[in-house]
Amino acid sequence: MTIDWSAFTPITALAGGLLIGLAAIILVLFNGRILGVSGIVGSLFGLGTHDAGWRIAFIAGMLSVPVVSLMTGNVPQVHIDAGWGTLILAGLLVGIGTRYGAGCTSGHGVCGLSRLSWRSVVATVLFIAAGAATVFVIRHLI
Repeated sequence: MTIDWSAFTPITALAGGLLIGLAAIILVLFNGRILGVSGIVGSLFGLGTHDAGWRIAFIAGMLSVPVVSLMTGNVPQVHIDAGWGTLILAGLLVGIGTRYGAGCTSGHGVCGLSRLSWRSVVATVLFIAAGAATVFVIRHLI
């Protein structure tokens, strides 16, 4: 693996991290909820969702970022070495994993770790280990 240091953008990475942290703080202060994107999205599909308004607004905010990037002309080059079938399967597996893990990387990795939750520490370590194992299998065994 090589790192393209010319493409490393610490300022935008820091700004993105600060925005994620700010979103987590705002959500917990105003809604008393922990920011976990899989839970926010997944709860929209549950029966009797009475708090769909803020969830839809949150998702709309996330989806607006690429539009803003397009409008400012700051669009990164993205190259994905996978077909649609692989991407759909990967998305389904991530969705299943977030249900079994009772949360996703935003819920456990960002909010759980900042609250010093041992459950989130274990979940985050397992997320990273599963990702590393998947890359190893895909690149070296298949």
